[in-house]
Amino acid sequence: MAARAYWKGFLRLSLVSIAVELYNAVETKSEISFRQIHKPSGRRINYTKTVQGIGEVKSADIVKGYEVDQDTYVTLEPEEIEAVKLESKKTIDLVKFVDAEDIDPRYFERPYFIAPADKHSAEGYVVIRDALKKTGKAGLAQLTIGGREWLVAITALGDGLLMEMLRYADELKEPADFFDEVPSLKPDKEMVDLAVELIERKAGKFTPEQFEDHYATALRELVHKKLKGQKIKAPHEEVAPGGAKVIDLMSALRKSIGEGSGAAKGKQARSTSRRAPAARRGAKKRA
Repeated sequence: MAARAYWKGFLRLSLVSIAVELYNAVETKSEISFRQIHKPSGRRINYTKTVQGIGEVKSADIVKGYEVDQDTYVTLEPEEIEAVKLESKKTIDLVKFVDAEDIDPRYFERPYFIAPADKHSAEGYVVIRDALKKTGKAGLAQLTIGGREWLVAITALGDGLLMEMLRYADELKEPADFFDEVPSLKPDKEMVDLAVELIERKAGKFTPEQFEDHYATALRELVHKKLKGQKIKAPHEEVAPGGAKVIDLMSALRKSIGEGSGAAKGKQARSTSRRAPAARRGAKKRA
């Protein structure tokens, strides 16, 4: 089955406008979710809407409310909310370009593929793609979907274009609020060099395929076992001894990169054996 377009419209760069389609770039079907079940009957739990001191209420009596203070709300009618919804524009208008690498990763929220809608749009599409690829820029725009206005960034990705929905600046928390208690220490240069060497030894290309969500795999296996009627036993958990373990950071770094390991000792032994004959010759000569 062909993928269903999330949105259809136009991508515009100044006077150049091409028809495009957006497709979800992530798969959520593989996510494992649970339902609450009534154990005696095996049926799914239903929820009723209640108000404290009143009990169950009708859906017709429910409105949306915005909390302005503790237990104080401004209630809004559906038509009032509808009145402030933005008109759904069918154009992604690229209004500014920035270095793609300068966008703080915290802004990225959700990716979408942008594909040309028809063969007439192909030429303009590849021109914009190659221009973004050559400059290393991301095009910024605002896109209205479902009455909400999103900030988006568009970059080249392989043979196509990628659109990232971005968070707005006021949605991000200030790092200083969380890092202000980090001590202003100047670390030992040798320890930093050892850490750098360790990182470089483990460096490589980004290949997320080599990582597995072991929890999700274990859950699926658990479900299959339960379907087969197998009894499940929880694994024995080892209790860690109390108190924080104090480690020698320098020693740990050295051991991590092989200092003090068997290989290093072997190398040292070979070096000693090479020096030994010369030492013996020197001793014999002195005799």
